[in-house]
Amino acid sequence: MKIHKTAIIHKKAKIGKGVSIGPYTIVGENVEIENNCQIGPSCFLDGWTKIGKKCKILGQSAIGTPPQYLEYKGEKTRVVIGENNIIREFVTINRGTKKGGKITRIGNNNFVMAYSHIAHDCRIGNGVTMANVATLAGHVTVEDYAIIGGIVAIHQHVRIGTYAMIGGLSPVRKDVIPYTIGAGDPLRVSGINTIGLKRHGFSNREISILKEAFRLIFRSKLNLSQAIKRIEKELEKTDSIKHLLEFLKTSKRGICK
Repeated sequence: MKIHKTAIIHKKAKIGKGVSIGPYTIVGENVEIENNCQIGPSCFLDGWTKIGKKCKILGQSAIGTPPQYLEYKGEKTRVVIGENNIIREFVTINRGTKKGGKITRIGNNNFVMAYSHIAHDCRIGNGVTMANVATLAGHVTVEDYAIIGGIVAIHQHVRIGTYAMIGGLSPVRKDVIPYTIGAGDPLRVSGINTIGLKRHGFSNREISILKEAFRLIFRSKLNLSQAIKRIEKELEKTDSIKHLLEFLKTSKRGICK
């Protein structure tokens, strides 16, 4: 371990092998940092927080702090972060609440850029990118490989679908369906995230099927229930179409159009 002499590490904190901790960083009693993590200067790691292997957390980040929730009374709630994540400067990640399942969870291989905020009870998948000052309110779900642009504010309980891409400066008040791209105020979904899907190995055939599903949802005169029925009846049930249908059927806030 390489721990700077000015860092303050609680004697009960669990620090793995090969961990480096920079100057003036504070690590609380119930924090667990797994092997080969790099923690920068002036970070504050608190609460019941677990950080997986090979994570890089740059300076001035605050992780595992209490939720910004008036009814929180100090309950034992958690932040769990997976492996190989990059968390840049001044990022804040709050732990969960009793009503929200007691956990804020972040998966693997995510890139969280400077000044971003992940509030209580959020669920972040794998391979997600959050650009500078991306802000998630409580209970937000971000599925795998989504990209959230800079200065994007996402309303509580909203879901961002897998492979979706949201342009910068966009407030997001409803669910953004998987595989799409959108931006604006209000956010408008403009099409399928074709470039992103190709980069992740989606075939032209899969993308064509998704484009037809998009047409039925957004470019026809059908309401959402009618569009779902047409998709179920007419389109091949690829894995992506199955996931899209499940997402649409379980949306509680409605979808951005």
